[in-house]
Formats: sequence, structure tokens, C-alpha cells
Amino acid sequence: MESVAPELLMALAGGTAGAAGQQLWASLRDLVRRRPTADPVGGEDELTALEEASDSPEQARGLARALAVRAGEDPAFARELAAWRREAEAGTTVRTGEGDVRNTVSGGTQTTVVQARDVHGSLHIGG
Repeated sequence: MESVAPELLMALAGGTAGAAGQQLWASLRDLVRRRPTADPVGGEDELTALEEASDSPEQARGLARALAVRAGEDPAFARELAAWRREAEAGTTVRTGEGDVRNTVSGGTQTTVVQARDVHGSLHIGG
């Protein structure tokens, strides 16, 4: 199964994907918290950590890893997660892959220039 892009998880956790993104995040939360048995469920701690620090690529990668591990251990979860990922990717405008960025900086003296694409969260420049 293809893993969920950390950038998508960050966008959904941070609310940058609007109302549809909030619904998708709630459905992921419900999926992760669903327990077939009394055993601890993988991904819950990572989900909470990303909710608390939605601009953290490290937390997003941690959740993506936890989801992949759980999907590898639980075929039913893997099917549901794959369906969720397809819906999330189709229902958001969050860019998580290929694409072009063309920036031109010219004239004068620039002290700080940032070139970016798909920024999720804050940018802090300087001290």
C-alpha cells in the first residue's frame, strides 16, 4: 500500500484544506481510533501529536509511518486507509507531489528571498 503523504496529513491537521479537510481529518481520527480488539491501536499517539503540532513535518512523518505499520499488520485497516487516502487526495487541493514553481528575482538588492511551493504552516525568517 502506498503511504499517506506527510504534507497531506499536515494540511489536514492544520486546517489549511478548509471544511472538507476538517471532515477528512475527523474521518481519519475515527479510523485510527477504531479498535477491533482491546489491544492498543497504532497511530493514536502520533495522530494526537500532529494535532498538537500540525506544522511539524517530523510529527507528520511519524503518523505516516505509524499508519503504514498498522496497515501492514491489519488488512482491513489497510483497505479502509487506502479508501480514505484516495478520498483525501481527491477532495483537497493540497499539493503533495509533482509540479512546477517558477520564481524570478531581479533588480535591486535582495536581503532575504524565499522560494517555496506547498508551504503548510508558518515561515520564520531571521532571529
